[in-house]
Amino acid sequence: MDKEELFDKMEKAIIEGDKEEAESLAKEAVKENLDLNEVIEKGCVPGIQKVGDLWEKGEYFLPELITSAECMKAAMEVFKPELKKANIETRSYGKIVIGTVEGDIHDIGKNLVASMLSANGFEVIDLGADVKLEKFIEKSEAENADFICLSALLTTTMLGQKKAIEMLKEKNLFGRFKVLVGGAPVNQKWANDIGADGYAENAMIAVKAVKKLIEE
Repeated sequence: MDKEELFDKMEKAIIEGDKEEAESLAKEAVKENLDLNEVIEKGCVPGIQKVGDLWEKGEYFLPELITSAECMKAAMEVFKPELKKANIETRSYGKIVIGTVEGDIHDIGKNLVASMLSANGFEVIDLGADVKLEKFIEKSEAENADFICLSALLTTTMLGQKKAIEMLKEKNLFGRFKVLVGGAPVNQKWANDIGADGYAENAMIAVKAVKKLIEE
């Protein structure tokens, strides 16, 4: 098939959540020696963006969002070794360190945010759940990250978000990283009160919030 047909099929596979098809098309792109960054930009990215639009319209729900993110991930897993072999870097909008704060083992929402950020062209370093606040800061410094995303699903652990920002201030690192907070008990007022740069109530809003902060 020609590359335009492959782009269209890849976009459709991601929108429809067809993981096997997405993986097969990714392998076909490698076999045909296509420009893999072009396949990502013109096939994968439009697909995941359309999924985001459908979510916002209320036509897609959490299962569809997760399935489509998994399709994107499957295609990228095929591309990554080939890109590395050819010493080609995929386009990245920024580097993000994400995790659920210490004392909190909830990670479903955080995992979805991480998947959608990755699918939308961000380099995501996922520290997992129950992460010590020091580790967020240490990893962000070591990786020269652009963003720190702190998730908390309990009212008791959301205080960790506040403490993390206080620690950044103590270390004279406040402002070096853009800090976003999220989780069930978290809201915009809380984000404002603790000095976070952004708040997102779901994965698609998180992508928009991060992109908006880049533009500022």
